[in-house]
Amino acid sequence: MNPPLWKAGVTLPKTEAADVAALFELTPPAPQSVLIGENPFEADATVEALYDTPPDGQLLSRLCGRIVSCEPLPDQDWIRLSQEGLPPVRAGRFFVYGAHDAGQVPHGVIPIKIEAGLAFGTGHHETTALCLEALSDIARERSFRNVLDLGTGTGLLAIGAVKLWKRRVMASDIDPVAVEVARDNAVANDVGPWVVAATADGLASPILSRAAPYDLLIANILAGPLIELAPDFAGSLEKGGVVILAGLLATQAESIVQAYGKQGLRVRDPGFGEWPVLVCERVA
Repeated sequence: MNPPLWKAGVTLPKTEAADVAALFELTPPAPQSVLIGENPFEADATVEALYDTPPDGQLLSRLCGRIVSCEPLPDQDWIRLSQEGLPPVRAGRFFVYGAHDAGQVPHGVIPIKIEAGLAFGTGHHETTALCLEALSDIARERSFRNVLDLGTGTGLLAIGAVKLWKRRVMASDIDPVAVEVARDNAVANDVGPWVVAATADGLASPILSRAAPYDLLIANILAGPLIELAPDFAGSLEKGGVVILAGLLATQAESIVQAYGKQGLRVRDPGFGEWPVLVCERVA
C-alpha cells in the first residue's frame, strides 16, 4: 500500500505560478512533488504539491497571499501520475528525462533517467537545473576525484558527477527513502557501483567523514542548513576544492557568501539570479 498523501493547491495567474511552486518546494514540510498545470487558452494556472504529512495550509496561504486548499488524497500513486506529465529537462550538457520520455533522448547529450518516487529532484526546479549547468561548466575547466552530493534526493546530481568524471561519488541524505531512490536511479543509469548512497545527517556522520577530504562538495538544500554547515564544509574540503551551493533565494545569497567567506571560501562570479547557485573555491 502507498503511504497516505496530502495535496495543497492554489489557482492563480500564470505569471505567479513559478514563484508559488518554488515557495511550496522550500516551505516545510518538504513536498514530495510539485506540479504546475496550465491551459494555453486560459490566464490562470494551478499549482499543486503532494506531501506525506499534512502541510500547513495557513502558512502556505500567508506566504502566497492567496488561500491554499489542503486535503488528503485517496490511495493512488499520485507522485508517479504527476511526473508522467513532466517534460524532459535540458541543463548544460545534461538531458534529464523520465521513463515515458525514453524514446526522445537526442544525440550529443549526457542522458540521465530519473524517477523521483518519494524523493526530491527531477531537474524541473530551477535550482536543480542550474546545479547541473554549474557541473557542466566546471567540467570544462577541471576534473574531480572525490565528490560528495549532500542532500542527494533522487541522486540526480551525484549521477551527473559520475557521468562527467567517471569517479565514485558519495551521495548522502537524511531520508532513508531518498537514499533507496538514489540507489535505484544509479542502477537505472548504469552507474550503480559508482554511486555510494548513504543515510547521513551532516558531514560529522562517520561514513562521510571517513571519505573526506573532498575536492568537490555539492549541496542543493536550504539556506539555513547551508549556513550551519559552512564550518563543516570548509573542514571537509581540500585546498583548492570547490563547493556548489543551491536551494536558496536571491535575498539569502549574501548571507551564504559571508558565512563561507569567513571559512576561507571565495565565491566565483557572484551574479545573483532569482535562484542563485554559488560556486565557492577554497583558496589553495
